[in-house]
Amino acid sequence: MLNSELEAVTYLRSPPAIRERTAILFDLVQSGASRHFTLYLDKLNGVVARVHREIMDNYPTLDVPYHSRWRHFSMGGIDRAELLTQQLSGASPRDAARAKLELAIVSVLLDAGAGDGWRFMEPGATSSYSRSEGLAIASLHAFLEGVFGDEVCTVCADKLISFTPETLEKAFQVTPRNSLLGVQGRAALLQALGRVIRSRPEIFGEGNARLGNIVDLIAPEGSKEPVHAGEVLQHVLEVFSPIWPGRVSLAGVNLGDVWRHSQIVTNDSSNGLVPFHKLSQWLTYSLLEPLVELGIPVIGVDELTGLAEYRNGGLFLDGGVLQLRNPEVGAISQAPSSELIVEWRALTVQLLDLVATRLRETLGLTPETLPLAKVLQGGTWSVGRKLAFERRANGNPPLSILSDGTVF
Repeated sequence: MLNSELEAVTYLRSPPAIRERTAILFDLVQSGASRHFTLYLDKLNGVVARVHREIMDNYPTLDVPYHSRWRHFSMGGIDRAELLTQQLSGASPRDAARAKLELAIVSVLLDAGAGDGWRFMEPGATSSYSRSEGLAIASLHAFLEGVFGDEVCTVCADKLISFTPETLEKAFQVTPRNSLLGVQGRAALLQALGRVIRSRPEIFGEGNARLGNIVDLIAPEGSKEPVHAGEVLQHVLEVFSPIWPGRVSLAGVNLGDVWRHSQIVTNDSSNGLVPFHKLSQWLTYSLLEPLVELGIPVIGVDELTGLAEYRNGGLFLDGGVLQLRNPEVGAISQAPSSELIVEWRALTVQLLDLVATRLRETLGLTPETLPLAKVLQGGTWSVGRKLAFERRANGNPPLSILSDGTVF
């Protein structure tokens, strides 16, 4: 039992809380007591086999990178991160890390579902990109062009505070015939990020402060101590909590990606609450690579959880592991706050852990040699995406979600 609201906040920001709360809902479904889903665990081996094949097809030596935003910058076999490297050729290693952290943070915050009608045509290219890949490439080019800062390859408080939906529409090629979901929400998120940068001079600096100065909070200059992935997540959740739209708050703290479910029952202020922190964990995974490049050892990566989003969640619905008790519900758009979506996301977290365990048994690997971040990349996300296109021509998820551009 948690003795205070502040204790509850700390708990709900931790990976153990995500696993413990989602396990309650997993057990509920497994016992047949869910109103929304039926679980067919006998189908899980087929999903694991499909993920295994995907890993071997793409990473035959099992040299799988982390599942992070950096993978999307190389879509189509183009090493776009090299464009950033060229721009930063004269920077010190720590200043280069600042820029890379800035790109990762802004790009991830803009990574909620784009919808099936939007595409980004890369400058000088003949092909366009949609969904998460398109958002990544669009955000990279915007970063290189100085859309988010006073100079190219920077993200600064003033530029974000004055950021408008029209600025985003121009940078992301949004038109009435190329609509992007959640433009207002995405712009508001960046404005809120600018206000956070301005309000924390002890982290980001005085005046028109830079977002990338967060590197000195995560890994102080001169320190050789390893950075724990869970601590990076804690920094992300503590520093950036004010940017999320108001949902659930405790002790005056905005909890972000935390939702209510009536069948989570505790005797403290965390009663009914289920944390996911999808974008924050996705961001954490994406921050680890620039830290490693800077020579900072990173430990505890496997303590983070799987990402409760529609590709990983779709893997289990389209793979037959989960079935809706009422199939007609699948055609009705659901808010992220609906208990059906909360339950689906909880099941996704638990099933991803099961997939990882069975994959390691098959491959003779350990959580250290095949952490969950590599299973996601190897991987569950790409198989979930392929199954979506096999079953629906537009590749939409199996459930219709009302997105404001800040969750999915």
